[in-house]
Amino acid sequence: MTRDLTGAGTPERDWQDSGVLASLPRVTPEALRPSGRVVVLAPHPDDETLGAGATLATWARSGTPVTVVAVTDGEASHPGSPTLSPAQLVERRVAERTEALARLGLAGAPVVRTGLPDGGVGPRRRDLAAALADLVAPGDTLLAPVPGDGHPDHDAVAEVAGAAGVPVLGYAVWWWHWAEAGALRPGAVTVECDDGAREAKRAAVACFRTQVEPLSDHPADAAILPPPVLERLVRHEEVLWR
Repeated sequence: MTRDLTGAGTPERDWQDSGVLASLPRVTPEALRPSGRVVVLAPHPDDETLGAGATLATWARSGTPVTVVAVTDGEASHPGSPTLSPAQLVERRVAERTEALARLGLAGAPVVRTGLPDGGVGPRRRDLAAALADLVAPGDTLLAPVPGDGHPDHDAVAEVAGAAGVPVLGYAVWWWHWAEAGALRPGAVTVECDDGAREAKRAAVACFRTQVEPLSDHPADAAILPPPVLERLVRHEEVLWR
């Protein structure tokens, strides 16, 4: 189901006051770390960082092999922009992701770009499944959007991930925006990342300038991730689903 992802969304203060985050089971990144390769499915450039950046930064320190699957290049983030064309957005967003991965300690991580259309992953599920069939091997673990995250591309990626035949860990990006404070899917845990990993995530998020800053003063160039949205995504607690 597509959710309303406009506006400021559910305030972070409401999430904190609900008590649900404090009540989640707490695990260390080491306890959650898969024994084999982690294949991160990112519907758009920045989703891997927003959803699980601190955890990935911790795993990178321990030498966990990570491959990023860039499902789309994020060319549709600013429709009608007078400043950047879709092709220019792709160029910028690919460069931003490269910089962000380096901030997370993943400068050498392979990035596989599937070239699927931003906003159009749903009708191309079979193409994504075929790409994963060629890439994913026994022993891998997928890190993908949690089912029901609320963006149609995220939900399509979650569906394909769930049918890939390997374990899946989930992350949320848009769930925090539309859901009623305190409402979470079962299986959520808080990953106890240290200050260094959290700072690495914040630095990586800041690399996505096309998303966290306005492209210009034109309404079509507004920031996709303004401060009230970012506040939820870079909170102290990083939540994953297992």
